[in-house]
Amino acid sequence: MSQTTVLPVVDISLLDSDRLADRLAVATELDRACAGAGFLYVRGQQFDLALFDRLAARAKRYFALDRQTKMKSYIGQSENHSGYVPVGEEQFVGGSEDLKEAYDVNCDYAPVTGRRPLLGPNLWPDMPGFREDVLAYYIHVTQIGARLFRAFALALGLAEDHFNGLLRHPPSQLRMIHYPFDSRAEDRPGIGAHTDYECFTLLFATAPGLQVVDRTGEWVDVPLMEGAMIMNIGDMMEIMSNGRYAATRHRVKAVREERYSFPLFHACDYDHVVAPLVPGEAPRYAPVKGGDHLYRQTAQTFAYLKRKIASGELILSEGPLPDSFGRTAVVAKA
Repeated sequence: MSQTTVLPVVDISLLDSDRLADRLAVATELDRACAGAGFLYVRGQQFDLALFDRLAARAKRYFALDRQTKMKSYIGQSENHSGYVPVGEEQFVGGSEDLKEAYDVNCDYAPVTGRRPLLGPNLWPDMPGFREDVLAYYIHVTQIGARLFRAFALALGLAEDHFNGLLRHPPSQLRMIHYPFDSRAEDRPGIGAHTDYECFTLLFATAPGLQVVDRTGEWVDVPLMEGAMIMNIGDMMEIMSNGRYAATRHRVKAVREERYSFPLFHACDYDHVVAPLVPGEAPRYAPVKGGDHLYRQTAQTFAYLKRKIASGELILSEGPLPDSFGRTAVVAKA
């Protein structure tokens, strides 16, 4: 029987306060939780839970469609790595195929100039209400993410507005993930062990299944908390914090019931060079161009991008390997 974790809880309501002391208090709590665990719960008066309910209902209707209809929006047909991800499309390095399907949504970037591999117009399905419901959630959670970036700036001893100019058109991605229940695949994970590539992730889910590694190397369950989002540190924040915060390896085990999950991965602008930011500390990480890191890691996971690499159509820049980041989570068992 799996153990469960006791994760810190940070209320971010006071990030909207006019008083710097209030915002610093939240930043201090966030710093303590991220330095200690890398996984935590965040809650606050900013959350519009009705948008989550709308997104969950929309996802259920979409994933109930037949495969042929969903494949009309196959991610391999998109400009910016958006669209439908069928079961078996993803495989982390050294792992098995994930037992899940997804619909990926990025920054819906319309201008012709400035497009990048992860930055362009989204591929949307022909389903009334889908684009509207998904974008409403995307915009809401990215706005919460912008507040958290300001808190991270305070926590790291930077100017509070340090990240403001780095969040103009970030390739932040929302994944709508469906984990079907299949009693014949009890040993097949919903998603294999990995760290997230971006700065941090905010997650809502409809059922349990998420696990992290504790300090002994054991996989432990992360239960849901009503009215709260699960948050975790990604590769880029590990770099920017110079290792103070570490990306924590996690996975989704074979689910015991149908599960829908909605992680939104928050990143800085594509061309921003990510480097250690902590004043007075010697850098422990080499600078990394953020968008290249995201695309490089993504291309080593998705089948359609692997085919492009194999054919010579896609040549990736050099950089950190997929397992270069992260540590075991410092979490307690319950």
